[in-house]
Amino acid sequence: MATDLQEKLNALKIDRAEPASGTPGTALKIAIAGVVVVLIAVAAWWGFRARPVPVRTAVVEEAASAAGGASVVLNASGYVTARRQATVSSKVTGKVVEVLVEEGMKVEKDQVLARLDASQARQALALSNAQLVATRRSLAETEARLREANLRKARIKDLLAAGVASQADWDAIDSEVAVLDAQLSTQRGRVEAGEREVDIQRQYLDDTIIRAPFAGVAISKNAQPGEMISPTSAGGGFTRTGISTIVDMSSLEIEVDVNEAYIERVQPAQKVTATLDAYRDWQIPAHVITTIPAADRQKATVTVRIAFDQLDPRILPDMGIKVAFLSDAAPGAAPQAKRARVPRAAVRGSEGSEIVFVVTGDSKLERRAVKLGPGGEDPAEVVAGLSAGERVVIEGPATLTAGVEVAEAR
Repeated sequence: MATDLQEKLNALKIDRAEPASGTPGTALKIAIAGVVVVLIAVAAWWGFRARPVPVRTAVVEEAASAAGGASVVLNASGYVTARRQATVSSKVTGKVVEVLVEEGMKVEKDQVLARLDASQARQALALSNAQLVATRRSLAETEARLREANLRKARIKDLLAAGVASQADWDAIDSEVAVLDAQLSTQRGRVEAGEREVDIQRQYLDDTIIRAPFAGVAISKNAQPGEMISPTSAGGGFTRTGISTIVDMSSLEIEVDVNEAYIERVQPAQKVTATLDAYRDWQIPAHVITTIPAADRQKATVTVRIAFDQLDPRILPDMGIKVAFLSDAAPGAAPQAKRARVPRAAVRGSEGSEIVFVVTGDSKLERRAVKLGPGGEDPAEVVAGLSAGERVVIEGPATLTAGVEVAEAR
């Protein structure tokens, strides 16, 4: 009986010994350890893998081709300028009471643009007129006295011949006539001076009216009623020096800076194709006016003036413009191959061995040699090596190499 009870108690005891290998608990632990190792390996790969290099890119544009088969010998960039442009001011200092011009308004020669306070000028003119009237009346009085003295002189002359009048009477009347004649000459001079004074005051009054010096378009309005205006800078920032800036749109032309190394390619009356930055598909025919005979030693450039063959309302002052200087087309010459334009920042390497980095479809870099056209304009013309529509790197590390994966910088 006791033996059976002991056996039953032993059967209820928990065996604390290690389970044999191959049991389900051991397999689970091995699986968990494997997953942990795989996760650590993935995290290490993710942390140390090669990431894309951030760069900035630009799309290659197609350069405008010359018309008529003419070849481009030089490219340059510049601005539209006006040969006749003036900021209209006044000849006198005064307060603006009326402004009759607005930006964009067409004006004619001598059209009134503004009026200044003319009250003081009117008073000065009235005073000069009054003084002139008084001087003329004094002149009339002297003339009358001189006529009367001449009559008495004639009578005394007759009496002196008859022995009735004395020599003293003759000397007195002769002196009186001479004095009156001198007074008459002086007063005539004063009348003339008074007339000139009236003209001056009338001119001062007219100067309070500001007119357009030539026909054109107002591109700015610089003063308002109530402000002071002066032909010189006076009174600090509270005094204006101009009413409006007028531009003669018929005098628009192009000014470009050409590198002095290529200036021999520019000739007077040479044909030019101009392209405004605002209208890149519009080719404007033009021609060279002259080369300004002075070089800029800081930039090593020479300024060239170019005239439009025909003006257009879309052409505005200070617009950016690019020009292509053309050579005469040979008879039967084949048209030029299409060229591309890229920003100067995309071009690397030295002159004669320029390269660019092209971004391929899989975001990898391709190192490509290019040949640039003449001139130092920006964007640069690419004669060979690139096609319009490709993407090139314009900003990135100096250590870029072919095959590197890149991404657009944000």
